[in-house]
Amino acid sequence: MSTTALGSGRTSTAASLDAILDRAEAAQSVIQRFLARTSVPTLRVSLGLVFLVFGVLKLFPGVSPVEALVERTWSALSFGIVDGYAALALTAALETFVGISLVTGVLLRIGLLALAGTFVGIFSPLVFFGSELFSAVGPTLTAQYILKDIVLVAGAMVVAATALKRPIRRR
Repeated sequence: MSTTALGSGRTSTAASLDAILDRAEAAQSVIQRFLARTSVPTLRVSLGLVFLVFGVLKLFPGVSPVEALVERTWSALSFGIVDGYAALALTAALETFVGISLVTGVLLRIGLLALAGTFVGIFSPLVFFGSELFSAVGPTLTAQYILKDIVLVAGAMVVAATALKRPIRRR
């Protein structure tokens, strides 16, 4: 067995180092299996809770900080057909459904389809109201609120990629 002199004058064998590395590898393997098993479901439920909470907030007029933006966005998207509380109620229903779907896993594929639709609405203000959302010094607080949702899109893509691995038909 070979030995290695350490700075303190002690010696360590290569076998001792190999044993430590083997334990580290085993611990890493346990952690990796745990993360592989739990990370996507945790992401799905977390994403669902975000949509559920923000959807429920929109059910109560005056509670959501983006109420006016939601109303203006729906009005622009629907050419003025949907506005006011109807816009808020539709958004609340959609986001609440998406949230419940993600949290429970029930009707998940339909929920993911609805989620894709919500992202159109979420990012539309950047197109419709871009001059109001950006100033000479950068994005306004509202624009930052919208732009951070790119993280939600990334999370939704991971959840969807996992959910869509299963076949549609039961065999």
